[in-house]
Amino acid sequence: MELHFEEVITTRQRLQELSGQPSQRASNKIIDHVDDICSRFIAASPFLLVASRGPDGRLDVSPKGDPPGFVAVLDEKTLAIPDRPGNHRFDTFANVTECADVALIFMVPGHGDTLRVAGKGRVIRDTALQARLAVAGKSPSFVLLVAVEEAFMHCSKCMTRSKIWDAEGWPDRSKVPSLAEAIVAHAKPPETIAEVQAYIARHDQKLY
Repeated sequence: MELHFEEVITTRQRLQELSGQPSQRASNKIIDHVDDICSRFIAASPFLLVASRGPDGRLDVSPKGDPPGFVAVLDEKTLAIPDRPGNHRFDTFANVTECADVALIFMVPGHGDTLRVAGKGRVIRDTALQARLAVAGKSPSFVLLVAVEEAFMHCSKCMTRSKIWDAEGWPDRSKVPSLAEAIVAHAKPPETIAEVQAYIARHDQKLY
């Protein structure tokens, strides 16, 4: 069924006709490197989202998490993001081998502001760097290097509205589907939800 709407906005000009021009502060906050402010934010961040583009043009956004500061700032133009054991799909890393464009959002728990970074990625193996990024004595098999092209801090309004760090504002999660439910419904394996959940629980214990 095709949906119909009063207006479909197709240009930046029309967006700004309706919403107004950005302030000078917003327009001029983008830098082309990682400075001390960005480095301090990255050092405190245990979680980020990585956007990449596949060979079919479809975008993917993948979460990455580890102890705070797990992303290394190699220099003002280069970030190193370690790979960790997962489902072996390698969505982000495989995409980067086809298209280098990546974008990142760094988050710090309890902190409203976020850090956005965009640039070009490469998947590399380097013994010394992999050892530097080791956690619990385990080195990553691969490292995503990001050549930074732009970086800027983003305001906290979305965090404030969502109350993501405010436990009193969290929704009832009793009816939120689990990964096991989704796998059974979508992948249709022969196992039951309980069996898939048991497998996930065992797998999740192997963090590195």
